[in-house]
Amino acid sequence: MKLDILAFGAHPDDVELGCSGTIAKEISLGKKVGIIDLTRGELGTRGSVEIRNSESALAASILGIHVRENLDMRDGFFINDEAHQLEIIKKIRKYRPEIVLCNAIEDRHIDHAKGSKLVSDACFLSGLRKIETELDGEVQVAWRPKVVYHYIQWINLEPDFVVDITDFIEVKKQSILAYSSQFYAKDSKEPITPIATKNFLDSVLFRSMDFGRIIGVEHAEGYTAERYLAVNSLSDLI
Repeated sequence: MKLDILAFGAHPDDVELGCSGTIAKEISLGKKVGIIDLTRGELGTRGSVEIRNSESALAASILGIHVRENLDMRDGFFINDEAHQLEIIKKIRKYRPEIVLCNAIEDRHIDHAKGSKLVSDACFLSGLRKIETELDGEVQVAWRPKVVYHYIQWINLEPDFVVDITDFIEVKKQSILAYSSQFYAKDSKEPITPIATKNFLDSVLFRSMDFGRIIGVEHAEGYTAERYLAVNSLSDLI
């Protein structure tokens, strides 16, 4: 299956927190979208691998994405080397996305910046024909996405552009709440973590409202870009 957009997250729930409103919007416009999680978040204080697997499947169904995979890299310990790059290259060549979304370029969790650079490097290398890969016994054809965009996570980075997600904020919220083991619940007996507070859940909504405020809409998601953004005319801007 060829995808229009492929979103990567270091952990299950990264994509939902960072860019699920955009994903839901693009799907409503007829785009084919997939998610690839690098790890299963097995080092997380709350929940378990089994619980997070079921939660990510639920979130995928809420968003209506076309495919979700997990690369089973080591949570906390994956690195940006040839072996890890090749695993991502295989997926890029498999799905041939025009657009790749990935983790924030700088963030509180060390896996986010690592995952960001790993995916970005793999996107470039995937376009080199002399790097040979096989998937399911078949030689793959080189493919490089047209653009790589990085969603914003814990740290309040300055976005290069924002996407109006006003009509999809409820879908975003529901996809996040699918990860009930990870986030705030009034009666939970699980340990408190930085992302398991009501303040954190509120902050996700507040950020989308603030990005929306700046462009004159209710809610938006912000991204940083690796190169200049181009438009056909000034009327493309809102």
